[in-house]
Amino acid sequence: MRRTRGLALAGAAWLLAAVFLFPYLEMVVTALRPADELRDATYLPRHFAWSNLIGVWQDSTLGANLRVTLLVAGGATVLALLVALPAAYYTARFRYRGRRLFLLLVLVTQMFQPTSLLVGLYREFYQLGMLNSVWTLILCNAAFNLAFAVWILTAYISSIPVELEEAALLDGLGRLGVLRRVVLPLALPGVVTAVIFTFISAWNEFVMGLTLSTDPGSQPLTVGINSFIGNYTVQWNYLFAGSVVAIVPVVVLFALIERHVVSGLTAGSVK
Repeated sequence: MRRTRGLALAGAAWLLAAVFLFPYLEMVVTALRPADELRDATYLPRHFAWSNLIGVWQDSTLGANLRVTLLVAGGATVLALLVALPAAYYTARFRYRGRRLFLLLVLVTQMFQPTSLLVGLYREFYQLGMLNSVWTLILCNAAFNLAFAVWILTAYISSIPVELEEAALLDGLGRLGVLRRVVLPLALPGVVTAVIFTFISAWNEFVMGLTLSTDPGSQPLTVGINSFIGNYTVQWNYLFAGSVVAIVPVVVLFALIERHVVSGLTAGSVK
């Protein structure tokens, strides 16, 4: 009975995985279809056009878009972490007046969508002369992901025994040294969780990149891929080839640190 139940669970897991992976398989297959086979009813093309993966770089600004996205996602992640870590540490360790209100405001900011602030953001950065700038996208993405980073790091640091910090303080370390040498190594799973979610959010961001960057060479990858959708035609093979390029770095990053993400998501659940 136990073996039958295990086989049934394994079969259900494989079936569920196949359902989730099927769209990605379809994307890869379409990316390798020749242009004259895009409307064929067959699932697999008669000939695989590997040249699509080369042509998408030569016939578009995809290379520049990928560079912009790497800079924006990496810069926004680093900036958000540099601000969120000390803020989360102070919030987790000190019971100051207005602490609950601060955490509530942090949570409320997650309800605001970038689209609701686009007009104000565009006007502000236009007056500052910062349109079509990588720094503009870095600042915006870091700001919109800062609340989540503070929230999850606060929960994780709160689960670390305070006695460890008190022992380090007695040994002569200051608060900054305690944060760097004691808290940060122990909070690494929570830090990695904040990093991966901030990075993925910045990597997938579309609306701000479309509005604040009008030069094709300074737009992020999500906007660059959208350029394959024209008014009358859609370059499906290039569209899916660009999508394959866009998901590979995120999949690789998540596969490398998946173990830390799982442990970070359970932070603070058991005391």
